[in-house]
Amino acid sequence: MKITKVEALYLRLPEIAERADGTQDTLIVRVHTDAGIVGVGEVDSSPLVAKAIIEAPMSHAIARGLAECVIGQNPLDIEVLWQRMYQGSIFFGRGGAAQQAMSGIDMALWDIAGKVYQQPVYRLLGGGFRTKLRAYASILFGDTPEETYEIGRRWTDAGFTAVKFGWGPLGQSEASDLAHVRAARRGVGDGNEFMIDAGLAYDTATAIRRAHQFAEFQPYWFEEPLQPDNYDGYARLTANSPLRIAAGEQEVTLRDFERLLACGVAVAQPDVARVGGLTNARRIGQLTHHLNRMCVNHSYKTGVSIAASLHFLAALPNTYWLEYCVEQGALRRRLTRQTFPVVDGYVSVPEEPGLGVELDEAIVERYLVR
Repeated sequence: MKITKVEALYLRLPEIAERADGTQDTLIVRVHTDAGIVGVGEVDSSPLVAKAIIEAPMSHAIARGLAECVIGQNPLDIEVLWQRMYQGSIFFGRGGAAQQAMSGIDMALWDIAGKVYQQPVYRLLGGGFRTKLRAYASILFGDTPEETYEIGRRWTDAGFTAVKFGWGPLGQSEASDLAHVRAARRGVGDGNEFMIDAGLAYDTATAIRRAHQFAEFQPYWFEEPLQPDNYDGYARLTANSPLRIAAGEQEVTLRDFERLLACGVAVAQPDVARVGGLTNARRIGQLTHHLNRMCVNHSYKTGVSIAASLHFLAALPNTYWLEYCVEQGALRRRLTRQTFPVVDGYVSVPEEPGLGVELDEAIVERYLVR
């Protein structure tokens, strides 16, 4: 069996708002084989940048588009192809958008392998430690504390036992920050969990101060308060915070995560659509287990990433949370025919061969940018 074609499909909603919502556009990857088996994956990056990295012609031996690295190869040689893509893009890659683009192809290769072997991907990753994950509704803070309160009420009333509030107004002022976090706690209620995603809002001293101030409201974790390159700051924060510190969605390489975890971060958050697909996500997950830390997916895209995240997490012993984006745009809600319902606060891991997702071709056609 050989790879015959790699498609990079840029999908975009008609209007894009200036907010931290990754569901407004995406890059879907389809890998075709001469056996008629097609795998699907997703990239979380700037879609047109990633599309160019996949489709680029060769400049020289270590500056090749990713499609050229894999076409003509056996799709079941997943580790071999990951290294071919890494080495083929080493001149302009070694992380960043190049490795993010690799994610879509790698994900599609695992989907193909599952279909060939008639197994769900989590079994190919080593087997399932669990068949369902506790989902937390992942959503942005409201514009006002009153809106934040209503968001918490809405998603716990919808059956979630935890809600993560992110970005938005955090960092505008101390009084506003405390008002929003207080409203978030009231909204979800004392019997449920909530998480705070600060969205890179603070310097180190302010993050330490906020960690102590937010502790009163008992958030499950305090996520990404610092800029991603502020490793010294993360080391100071984790040493002085009464809260778990979570981070990692901005990181790509295994070395990035080694450095972040060395700072004492308690919860690592790799995104399978950013870190180089399931192949590298598994390495990161195994590293976190070795270091006795928690590994939780980052995912703020479509059903393709949700499915891949479920398989990734099922095959890890050191996790039980699933980030579950609840944005209501058409790509998030309708791109895949599978909707991944939340039942009693949990989402089941797909048991169908491969990733267990099928694209709705009408949605692809409607939002495809040609």
